[in-house]
Amino acid sequence: MKPSAVSGPLSGITVIDLSRILAGPYCTLMMAELGARVIKVEAPAKGDDAREYGPFVKGRSAYFMSVNRGKESIVLDLKKPADRTVFEKLLGQADVLVENFRPGTMEKLGYGWEALHPKYPRLIYAAASGFGHTGPDSQRPAYDMVVQGMGGIMSVTGHPGGPPTRSGMSIGDIGAGLYTALGVNAALFARSQSGVGSKVDISMFDCQLALLENAAMRYFVSGKAPGPLGARHPSITPFEAFDTATNPIIIAAGNDGLFVKLAEALGRPEMAKDARYLTNDLRNQNVDALKGEIEAVLKTQPVEHWMALLDKAGIPAGPINTMKESLAHRQAAARNMVITMTDPVCGEMKFVGNPVKVSGYPDPNTRAPAPDLDGNRAQILKELGVA
Repeated sequence: MKPSAVSGPLSGITVIDLSRILAGPYCTLMMAELGARVIKVEAPAKGDDAREYGPFVKGRSAYFMSVNRGKESIVLDLKKPADRTVFEKLLGQADVLVENFRPGTMEKLGYGWEALHPKYPRLIYAAASGFGHTGPDSQRPAYDMVVQGMGGIMSVTGHPGGPPTRSGMSIGDIGAGLYTALGVNAALFARSQSGVGSKVDISMFDCQLALLENAAMRYFVSGKAPGPLGARHPSITPFEAFDTATNPIIIAAGNDGLFVKLAEALGRPEMAKDARYLTNDLRNQNVDALKGEIEAVLKTQPVEHWMALLDKAGIPAGPINTMKESLAHRQAAARNMVITMTDPVCGEMKFVGNPVKVSGYPDPNTRAPAPDLDGNRAQILKELGVA
């Protein structure tokens, strides 16, 4: 089939994308960014629900564009025989099928794993759903915020005593999208050895549990459920946001050596010899006292003053940037993390680039636009030999 618009390690791989909104489309976006050809199969009339999500530019969804750039679109009604024929021809030439319907939906259409695997033995079938294809809750519907709540992420987000707080980005969807992409790539490697495709079953809820890392470990060890700590690390001190004379600063002194350097940079070398602060465990036990001593110094000068000193001392530190500041950062520019896309209606637009840099493949600063609904129909049908 037609090559991808982006050259990458997945060039030559064709993905049929039945997913919509965010988790599945984020998975297929990452695959497209790595060179795969992604063909979105969308429902009649409105297509992907995300086409109706703002913000809008000249009536077009920038939300949709951000996770569907560089893909192709064809509208198919999988309940109609003629469209099913086209879909099956696509499957015959595809390497991967990605869907994020509620479990059982594909089976009702006759396109579940058990039906497809005998007919397309090399096809990798990836399903991302709220709770996976097994277990007592597999049939429950879910959105990002539902699994953030159920998966424990919200219980450790925010400030002590504050209301339940959603993560500032869609970690439920994005986490599932990344794990789906990881599973698909592992299945592609396995197929290169065996010649046989696999089913990749991803649960958004499972992904939230997997992302709990330190919080889950602390619960298993102590039996006590951790709560939110604001901008402080639960196991390393000093490792949090501190007030200065102007804006806050993040300081992450992750070991004893860095703490000694921090004390010296602040002009308080005696802090590193204080019996309360000799080890990380002791500093954790005396976190409030230590924060008070550090902030008493930091509040005497603006954040720029301390950033210069801490950078010179080799201590991990940084300001808390606004979105404008982070996207305009010199490191973002150097790493090509803000790219442009020229939409036929909206003109040139900016989006976040690909964080996966692979040697031997270009990382262009432009991308192909997101597809119009059914915008690639004629070309795809011609390739399939369908009138």
